[in-house]
Amino acid sequence: MNRRQFGNLFLGGSFLATAAAFLFPIVRYVLPPKQAEASQKRVAAGKVKDFSPNSGKIFKFGSTPAMLVNTAEGQFLAFSAVCTHLTCTVTYDAASGTLYCPCHNGRFDMSGRVVAGPPPAPLEVYAVEVAGEDIFVSRKG
Repeated sequence: MNRRQFGNLFLGGSFLATAAAFLFPIVRYVLPPKQAEASQKRVAAGKVKDFSPNSGKIFKFGSTPAMLVNTAEGQFLAFSAVCTHLTCTVTYDAASGTLYCPCHNGRFDMSGRVVAGPPPAPLEVYAVEVAGEDIFVSRKG
């Protein structure tokens, strides 16, 4: 190997290393690594004393938000808090007794069904179990 071949090899390698150093962060940003979904089937959502009648609270169910509602009748209901329209977070509207998505005025009843707005599908409904003072929420089925 003469000096010219060595110089070409060295400069070519330097160019490739520089290009890789610039492209690697871009590729990692565009294609983020897959994160395993927590396979939680049951979570503690709160304590009974924390919920007054006709109130709701958002809690984490795995890596997604969920909504626990204490109805005016004292019944606990739980839903996915991710709107089926544009994945906004829904909240409980005590005045109307519905779940409300502020993004495009979507509304869901206490069965998770769409009442108004553009959401194309109902919310996922979770099972609620009250054990003493603790409230546990789990996926149905």
